[in-house]
Amino acid sequence: MCGAPIVWARLGEYMDARGLKFPHRVKVEFGGAAPPLKVIQSMESKGAEVIHGYGLTESLDGMTICERQPGWNELPLEERAKLKCRQGVPNVAAGEVRVVDSEMQDVPADGTIVGEIVAWSNVLLREYYKQPEDTEEAFRGGWFHTGDAAVMHPDGYLEIKDRFKDVIKSGGELISSIEVENVVCEHPDVAEAACFAVKDEEWGEIVKALVTPKPGTRPIAREIIDFCRVRIAHYKCPKLVEFGEIPRSSTGKVLKDVLRKREQVQNSGEGKTK
Repeated sequence: MCGAPIVWARLGEYMDARGLKFPHRVKVEFGGAAPPLKVIQSMESKGAEVIHGYGLTESLDGMTICERQPGWNELPLEERAKLKCRQGVPNVAAGEVRVVDSEMQDVPADGTIVGEIVAWSNVLLREYYKQPEDTEEAFRGGWFHTGDAAVMHPDGYLEIKDRFKDVIKSGGELISSIEVENVVCEHPDVAEAACFAVKDEEWGEIVKALVTPKPGTRPIAREIIDFCRVRIAHYKCPKLVEFGEIPRSSTGKVLKDVLRKREQVQNSGEGKTK
């Protein structure tokens, strides 16, 4: 079975509400967005074998695959889910995939230093239709630039940290919206979360979280913020929390551009917790 993370999140909620587990082995492939750790844990706990693929509209759907290694299934659920949350290694048909710095040099494979994912293969677009300038920019240095910020781990598996345009810049620090979302989603009353930047006079940008509560729960903003503050550095924590439905594309991707524009229109960067 294949689907975007939101599909598996909703299926997990349905199965939890009815006490269901898969009666036989089911392979579940994630795609469409970086999957929350919580969703992978949910599917694995129900007997599914999770396979994570990564690709773009401009590339092969599964340009990389988080190929399962011997011994992973014997690991504790949380540790196994963290490994499967990564975007993995190039598909055998996908050519070359690297993580590079601004000088097109490979970043150290230490799981810490962030670079951009670039690709070179015959399963990429040739050009953007009648957009020569965009095509030239996308293929600068002879490689296709994905716009995804990632790290390379010592075992050769890459892991997306964020879209570069979604990285939050607060007080000189760079914050991965995905990292914060994973922490918010650990809260027992949270079904989904989307974190994004809002303008702030003091810090430049601060983190805001749009949270969809689980059915039958009524979490409050201060509770979510305090929950995060004991799990990650304080500067990474949401300073604003709003509750509601998260806007998504037809493929299940969170529309963070929509959230940022909505925030600008509503002039809600005045620092009040909602």
